[in-house]
Amino acid sequence: QVQLVESGGGLVQAGGSLRLSCAASGRSFSNYAMAWFRQAPGKERVFVAAISRGGSSTHYTTSVKGRFTISRDNAKDMVYLQMNSLNPEDTAVYYCASRLGTVVIGPPQRYDYWGQGTQVTVSS
Repeated sequence: QVQLVESGGGLVQAGGSLRLSCAASGRSFSNYAMAWFRQAPGKERVFVAAISRGGSSTHYTTSVKGRFTISRDNAKDMVYLQMNSLNPEDTAVYYCASRLGTVVIGPPQRYDYWGQGTQVTVSS
């Protein structure tokens, strides 16, 4: 069992930045690929970014490439999402997720453990 707790969400103006954090506890963190998903009101949960177990491989959805950076610290059991140049379309609840083994680029069904989510609101 893996427990995930997100933090760092909030309200930011367009063009601003936020850094989301996800603290993991439970089984060996370094055995899990990690990802961030987001869900806007009335929409499905969608893939944002993922990182491999060792951190050497990262993947992003097209709309966030060049603006968002996913990273992890296996010594601290943490994963991060640095979000720059935010725009109102980035407004959503952001979820941290994990899966045992290799990293995959979504969909949500491929990930086994989820945090409770953190709200990100970008004002225009």
